[in-house]
Amino acid sequence: MSTRPILRARAAASPTELVTLAVKRRLCLSATYNRNQIRLAPHALYTKHDEWHVDGVVLERDGQAPRELKLGTFKLTGLKALALTAVPFAPEPLFDPQAERYGEDALRVAAQA
Repeated sequence: MSTRPILRARAAASPTELVTLAVKRRLCLSATYNRNQIRLAPHALYTKHDEWHVDGVVLERDGQAPRELKLGTFKLTGLKALALTAVPFAPEPLFDPQAERYGEDALRVAAQA
């Protein structure tokens, strides 16, 4: 399966639009975060302290699978070279779409499978 980006931020869509599309379609994102190339399965996009955050699972970091899958929080502004891929993902069981932090500010939250 190709991990080639199918849509990049700024070329056709803003970062929030890319993440929203990825969550709705359950497609992975590729990005650079803290100088690491990652493939991210985004589960939620929400605001916290007036800044956009993405909760998601890193499926690959610098070409390697992580030792364990875990849900992480990423500042959207920290995700560089953000691009939508054609790689689908299944929602992580650790993800709770009803978590209080999402509240009414949540733009999109992936449904449980």
